[in-house]
Amino acid sequence: MSHRLESMVVRHTFRLPVPDGPAGSGEAAARQFDAALMSVGFKLSAGVLERLSGLSGETVRATAARTLATVRELVGDHVRHNVYFIDFPANVPDTVDFWTGCIAEALADDGEREGTIAQLSAGVLDLLTLPGYGRYRHGYAELLAAHDELIAAAGDRMTVLHPGGPLEDEVTALYLALAGSATPLGEQALSDLGELAGHRVDGPQPEAIPVRENRAVVNRARLDAGADLLLDTVTDVLRLACALSEGDVTLAQPTRFRAFPRPVRRALLAGLDAVVAAAPAKLADVGAHREPFKRLGERLHPHEYPRWPHAAEVFAVARGEREARSLDSRVEDALGAEDVTAAVRLLSAAPGKLFRALDRLLRACATQEQREAVVAAAEAAAGQAAGRVLLSVREHLQNRRSEGAGARRVFVNRSGRAWVAADTRPPLPADECRRLIAVLDAETVRRLPDPGHLLIDPAVLDVSLPLSGKATSAGLGVLPRGSVSPVDGELLRFFVHWKQTQHNTDFDLSALMLDESYRTVSWLSYTALTDIGGEHSGDITEAPEGASEFINLRLDAVRGAYIVPQVNIFSGEGFEEVEESFFGFMLRDGEQAGRPFEARTVRMKSDLRGPGRVALPLAFLRGADGRWRAKWLHLHLAGTPSANRVEGNRVSVAVLLRGVVERDYLTVRHLTELMRDRAAAVTLWDGGAVPAGPVTYIGLERPEGLHPGSRIVTPGNLRDLVPA
Repeated sequence: MSHRLESMVVRHTFRLPVPDGPAGSGEAAARQFDAALMSVGFKLSAGVLERLSGLSGETVRATAARTLATVRELVGDHVRHNVYFIDFPANVPDTVDFWTGCIAEALADDGEREGTIAQLSAGVLDLLTLPGYGRYRHGYAELLAAHDELIAAAGDRMTVLHPGGPLEDEVTALYLALAGSATPLGEQALSDLGELAGHRVDGPQPEAIPVRENRAVVNRARLDAGADLLLDTVTDVLRLACALSEGDVTLAQPTRFRAFPRPVRRALLAGLDAVVAAAPAKLADVGAHREPFKRLGERLHPHEYPRWPHAAEVFAVARGEREARSLDSRVEDALGAEDVTAAVRLLSAAPGKLFRALDRLLRACATQEQREAVVAAAEAAAGQAAGRVLLSVREHLQNRRSEGAGARRVFVNRSGRAWVAADTRPPLPADECRRLIAVLDAETVRRLPDPGHLLIDPAVLDVSLPLSGKATSAGLGVLPRGSVSPVDGELLRFFVHWKQTQHNTDFDLSALMLDESYRTVSWLSYTALTDIGGEHSGDITEAPEGASEFINLRLDAVRGAYIVPQVNIFSGEGFEEVEESFFGFMLRDGEQAGRPFEARTVRMKSDLRGPGRVALPLAFLRGADGRWRAKWLHLHLAGTPSANRVEGNRVSVAVLLRGVVERDYLTVRHLTELMRDRAAAVTLWDGGAVPAGPVTYIGLERPEGLHPGSRIVTPGNLRDLVPA
């Protein structure tokens, strides 16, 4: 178990905990460890090398084996990436020529000739029936023999592993950071929190657990250990029941509750009873989740426990036997009666709801007096709303202020499912917008810590603030939606890998090229294997042992202003049904050669998880200066049950891309600007030496040599920037 926790620490922090083992002369083993890491784009810091050199060789080698397994999986190097065309990206044939060759091969096969002729006679031929199509024609060893070694280049990725403390301390710190996060976690991080919570029930706890989903997984661990539960709403109990049933603690998807043993039923009912006894008004929260509460009541049997009458009231409300009007329904009544002032008074008791309703309230105002009441209520409630709510509303208002006629609204749910609609809302009053933005900024400044000496990597300034991690997949180099990062390299290569669980599954990697007006220029896919500046590695149509597809692009030859890689599910299992699936991209210099997949050229790798049948992880934009930059999307399209192709979703992709590109996301730049006035000094880091004293460092990667007392913020813990 300690090895799993060590791996978790490395994945989240790029820190290597102090290994347990006897002292010795581990210099040679440490150097070998470092060399092996460099082959996959990682490196030991000087501090880690020094520490390992003082341990026995056996301890160092055991640590190396575990750590290499962790980082190889992190970068996607834990599987064998084969390709259909063995010489890829060289000698990829023209699409029609390739298909013709597959037909000729089938006609030459006595067993396939009759069926192929019948299809040709009917005028429609299914490529999947051809023996030479969609399956690897060579083994992995043959692929390796066909490619030269990768030539190392200065631009290759090199991620440094820094020294950590004792494993117990590192695990505690990671638990406190995840449990106390001010923003929702992604799927993998939430799962990790659940495991960590089980190990830290009796240890230090965060001052608060503001995100309800986080509280649910922590409560599950506390219930298993017999510790007191952290409950202050009836939905806290509902989420806990979902966690105990391996369901969705976000409550976005229905959970099939399991049969709970009596001790668990008693704990859940006692929790509900205590919440309602302390605040009967919280019965009103039941209406928002009426059906799940009904199903939960069927499992808890509240009638068997008369000592908890308030718990029974929860299920009476769910069944409609007792009325408990929600705040939302009373606000709707007030707005229906055009009484904005009354709606504002009601919402003032729930600051989060008030701020989320500001747009609607301002649009409902008929008089300046009503607008003044809305702004005054926001000013009074700002200090009580969550920091991520304030920042989310700030982002919303800055976009509403700049929207013009004919704007389109891009909707993205918590799972990354996206759709677009015309924006029919009238503009917001400019003066009130400015005043509200000033209120939000002032409150954010008040909550930000004193940074001392602020050291900033300029490359991080255009990274979006992680106001929610729910739709952001786990992986390497993954940034929040809307982030922009530079792309430095001559060759851009996408990859996708998947392994089916039970049914034949065909994922198709494609890349759509658009011009400055978001019109289609061309695409690369299994239906267009070559184009000016690019090649596709060939279609693989089943993955019982895992399969990979690649697209190679020479950036100086690409036509158009946007490149949109996408993964389409042609048939079989979905992204959340396959055993494994991930996407990523590599950057190389033109003369580096190497195999189709080279770990140390990988700049980003993320798990493919989410709804729908089409994944849009990110896009690439050519700027006015001619340089390419990555724009992070984390979006999914519903698609169709089968036969999704890039040709069929070109319009939807273009509309979504335009919405994301033209949206003004709140970035790290915003918070660093707010921090400047409180900082003792501000330094833009140029990649060289770092200051000798403690700093608050914000950047894409942690530099070596920072003072031990420094606060370090990188993409892995960027959520720590968001004030509570």
